[in-house]
Amino acid sequence: MRCPSAVICHFFIPMSTQKHAFQAEVAQLLHLVTHSLYSHPEIFLRELISNASDACDKLRFEALADASLYGDQPALEIRIAIDKDARTITVTDTGIGMSEAEAVEHLGTIAKSGTREFMSKLSGDQKADAQLIGQFGVGFYSGFIVAERITVESRRAGLPPESSVCWRSTGAGDFEVEAITRAERGTSVTLHLREDALEFADDWRIRELIGKYSEHIALPIKMEGQKWEESKQEGQPGRMVKTGEWETVNQATALWTRPKKDITDEQYTQFYEQTTRDWQPPLAWTHNRVEGSAEYTQLLYLPAHAPMDLWEREHKSGVKLYVRRVFIMEDAEQLLPRYLRFVKGVVDSADLPLNVSRELLQQSRDVRAIRDGNTRRILGLLEELAKETGPTADKADDDKASGDKPIAPSDKYATFWREFGAVLKEGLGDDHANRDRIAGLLRYASTQSDAPAVSLADYKARMKDGQKAIYYLTADTLAGARSSPQLEIFRKKGIEVLLMTDRVDEWALSHLHEFDGTPLQSVAKGAVDLGELQDEAEKQALEAAAEHIKPLLEKLKTALKDQAEDVRVTTRLVDSPACLVAKDADMSLQLARLLKQAGQPVPDVKPVLEINPEHPLVKKLDGSPHFDDLARILFDQALLAEGGLPDDPAAYVRRVNALLV
Repeated sequence: MRCPSAVICHFFIPMSTQKHAFQAEVAQLLHLVTHSLYSHPEIFLRELISNASDACDKLRFEALADASLYGDQPALEIRIAIDKDARTITVTDTGIGMSEAEAVEHLGTIAKSGTREFMSKLSGDQKADAQLIGQFGVGFYSGFIVAERITVESRRAGLPPESSVCWRSTGAGDFEVEAITRAERGTSVTLHLREDALEFADDWRIRELIGKYSEHIALPIKMEGQKWEESKQEGQPGRMVKTGEWETVNQATALWTRPKKDITDEQYTQFYEQTTRDWQPPLAWTHNRVEGSAEYTQLLYLPAHAPMDLWEREHKSGVKLYVRRVFIMEDAEQLLPRYLRFVKGVVDSADLPLNVSRELLQQSRDVRAIRDGNTRRILGLLEELAKETGPTADKADDDKASGDKPIAPSDKYATFWREFGAVLKEGLGDDHANRDRIAGLLRYASTQSDAPAVSLADYKARMKDGQKAIYYLTADTLAGARSSPQLEIFRKKGIEVLLMTDRVDEWALSHLHEFDGTPLQSVAKGAVDLGELQDEAEKQALEAAAEHIKPLLEKLKTALKDQAEDVRVTTRLVDSPACLVAKDADMSLQLARLLKQAGQPVPDVKPVLEINPEHPLVKKLDGSPHFDDLARILFDQALLAEGGLPDDPAAYVRRVNALLV
C-alpha cells in the first residue's frame, strides 16, 4: 500500500496500515491549535522549519559521540517543495529522523515533540553542550491550520532504509502509521492544503515567509529555482518554470550570532533598517552575548526619531524575540520596561520559557533576568551618549540620522532627548532600582539655558554658595514658565531654576525627591525660603510688611474665602502684584490641571494667594469702593499668569470692563 506524499522514489514493504487513536484530549487540543492558538495562519511554516532545525541540531549533537549517524549524507539542510497542482507543501530535513515507535509516540501526543525526552536523557557536560536544542511542544500540529491532512515520512539516523515510517492524519481524532522504505535519512512533512489556504502554494509567498520568520536559521533553507519561460505559442503569456536546481533562500546565519569584530557599521545599520522598516539609520546600538543563569544574545538599537504612535495606547513596542535564531514574536514587550518602549532590536535565547504557542512569554526568572540585562545595557548606552565624547555605539560614531548629514557625537544625546526624553522620564516612577541612573540622564531647560540640555549634575555643580535645594518650575510651555511671577525673586538673585514643560514632569518629579543628596524644590509650592541666600534685612522687611497690612490680608481672606486657602505676603515677587502657590503637602496647580484635563478625579484643593506689599495695585486695594471686585481680579490675574483660567471668565471680563469704564 502506497503512502500518499509529494516525496517520490520510495519503496514500500506490503503491510497493513495500523490505526492509532490520539490521546483522549487530542480533539479539543487540535481544535485549539487550528482555531485559537496562533494569531496568523502563516505561522505554520515557522513551526515546521523550526522543527526541522531542531532535528538537525539533535543529529549534530548525537553525532559528536557517533559520527556514523551521518552515513552518506553529511550535509544538514532544509528543503521546501511546492506542488501547486497537487496543492501540497513539503518540508524536508536531513536531521535525526524518527523510527516507527517514535512517530507513534511523538506525533500522537500533543505538546510532545521529542525534545523534552531528548533533553532529559542528557546529564553533566552533555547537558551544557545541548543548550541549543530547545522544546516547542505543539509546533507540528500548527500544520492543521492550513492543511486538510498531513503526511509524514521519516527515517531515523542509524536505522536501515526499510525501517522507515509513514504517518498520516486528518487531525480528526486518529492517525495511521505504515512501515515504508525510505532512502534518505531525515523527515518529510507534507501538507495537503485546504481550499482557503491555497495562497501558500505560491513560491513567492513561501519565500516571503521564510524571509520574515526564518531568515536567520543557521541552516540553509533551499527551494527549487525558477526562471521565466516564454510561450511557444504566439499570443499566449509566458510562465515561471522550475529549473531543477536547488537554491538557498535564507542567509543561513544570524547577524547577532557573529563576533562584533566581524560586523561593520554598515551591516549593523542595514540590519536595523531591514528589521524595523525605518528610513533613518539608528543613533546607536549595543551588541552583547550574555552568559550566566540566563544565556542570550542582545542586539539593541536607539532609533533617531520617535514613531507617530508612540503615545497611543495601542502602540506596539518591544524587541523581536528569537529562540535559537527562530523568529518567535514581533513585539516582545516583556523583555523591556515600558519606559524603554522606543528601543528596537533582537533578543535571542536558547532556553527562554514560552507558552504552548510561543507567542506569550511566561513570567519566569529567565524573563526577568533578560529584562534587567536589557535595561542595564540601554541605560549604559545612554550614559555613553550623554557624555558627548567617546563611543556612541559599540563600533563608531559615523551613523546618520537623515539623508547624508551625519549626527555629531555631541548632538546624538540631544537628538535622543528631543525624541524620547519624555518617555524616559516615566522610568522615575516605574523603575525604582534604576531611578538614580535615570535621574542622571534627565535634561531640562532653565533660566540660564534655552535648550533642554541642563542635567541635574550640571545644575548642582553651579549652585550658589549657601543654596540648599535644586529649584524647578513646571508649566505648559517654556514661554509660560519663563514669564511666571514665581521666578522673580530667583531671577533677581541670579538663582538658576529648571523649567519643565512635559506633561509627565509633575508625575515623574513626585517620585524623585532628591538628587545626589540635594532635595528638589518646586518654586510654586510652599513659602519661598532661600535660606542663606536671603539676608536678614529682607526677612525683617517681610515681617514688618505682614504686620503693617494685616487688616488688608484679613479683608482679602474674607473676599476670597471660596477661592483661596490663605492670603499672605511674600518676598518672591518683584514686579507682579500677586501669584498663586500650593501648600507643601498639596497637589500642585499644574498637576491638578493636567488631571482635570485627562478626566481624572481631582481633590478640591484651594491655592494660596501671595501678594507683593510694595506693588501699587496692592496699595490701592485698601479703602477702594471696588474692593471685592479688585480682590477677585487680583486672584484671577494670578491664576492666568500661572497658566490656569478663571472659574467664570465672563465675570472676570465684566469686572475688568467696569473698572476701565
